[in-house]
Amino acid sequence: MTLRLFLPAFFTALACSADAQISAAAYPSIQAALAANPNKMVFVPAGDHVITEKIRIRGERSGLYGPGRIIQQNAEQPIIEIENANGIEIRDVTLTRPDDKTETQSEALRAQNCRDLVIENVKVINNRTKSGAILVTDSRTTRISRCLVRNYMKVSIDDRTQGDVSGYAFRCTDGTGIMVRYCQGTLIEGNQVIEETYFPSKESREKFKLGAFVKKNPQKGPHLSQQAWDAGYTDNWRQGSAIQVTAPESSDFTRLLGNHIENAAQGIDLHCDHVIVSNNIVNHAHIGMKAMHGSRNVLITGNQFTRNDLWAIGLMPGAAAHPAQDGKPANADGGSIIANNIISDFGHGDAHWMWGEERSPFKFDAGQDADDPPLTEVLIQGNLVHNLGPPRYIYDVLISTEPRGPLGLHFSNNVFPPGTRGVCNQELKP
Repeated sequence: MTLRLFLPAFFTALACSADAQISAAAYPSIQAALAANPNKMVFVPAGDHVITEKIRIRGERSGLYGPGRIIQQNAEQPIIEIENANGIEIRDVTLTRPDDKTETQSEALRAQNCRDLVIENVKVINNRTKSGAILVTDSRTTRISRCLVRNYMKVSIDDRTQGDVSGYAFRCTDGTGIMVRYCQGTLIEGNQVIEETYFPSKESREKFKLGAFVKKNPQKGPHLSQQAWDAGYTDNWRQGSAIQVTAPESSDFTRLLGNHIENAAQGIDLHCDHVIVSNNIVNHAHIGMKAMHGSRNVLITGNQFTRNDLWAIGLMPGAAAHPAQDGKPANADGGSIIANNIISDFGHGDAHWMWGEERSPFKFDAGQDADDPPLTEVLIQGNLVHNLGPPRYIYDVLISTEPRGPLGLHFSNNVFPPGTRGVCNQELKP
């Protein structure tokens, strides 16, 4: 009797659920399905969905989900653009470009002025841009979870001729997997960001003439050495980051948890405040992570940094840091904790040939400009540097000795096997 009563209700609910599904297959295009069903989710069925115009999503509680692959044929446009929207969800779809149009100036997924945005289990493949393969800007409470970003770098020109700081432009590889700017309350968790084409090899350098200057100002800027200026070459030809959260004094309250990063120039690049960086793996990167330009209250705990070559963890002021001025509070770096991280096989990455052994797993530096407030009050405890063979670094910890260098660095209970010159270039204080 109970079975007879509940089976019809079950099948009625199932039928209603099936009827409620809005499939892009029933419309001329995905854009048409969205336009015909405002404030509703649209299912993208399995198969290839070729587009030549970006998919625009606006409004509330709309979005896309399903196993389909969206292929953007137009290299001049993003694949999905979300603007001025609340509660949008993009789930499970694959975003890509044809083999002959992977290089672009645009993002795969661009979101601006959003609230409660969810990007989950999305695959972004072969979207090569100087911007972010996934870009979220000017938004609140965004969640980017369990996504795969594969192959996001491109050969490009880094032009630093504007102003009087650098004064040159050079050939490089550039690109960022996940970029977040001017955002608050962002959660970036469980993502994989992997580059499988552009490696920091001598062959790549020669093939693409990476590092070679293509333009020089009449005068050298202070941020470049005289040696590099005279040679017309910089080693810094690998730009971009796997994950970047930027916009100093605007981006706030960010969590980066359990992400996996492979073959990045910079694994995690932070210019923001009140950040948790926890349980991430960064394998084969020039820089495992850095926080600068006025990054305050950054908690870096329980991460694995392996085969990094320039440094694994770095804190330092940058050009965007500044003292209090005109009634505006200072934008200073510090008040941070680095605890319980493992740095393994430092100097054994693919870029060791570029940087050599004059490097250190931890770097605490002075500012870029004379008025940058110093890095102040950082607790460094319970970290482990581990090597299977002889060390490929001079010190475990390198601290700037410049007059505006760091203040209030507190070390305790770390395991630091000495480098070729010792543990640190100065005494470590508890």
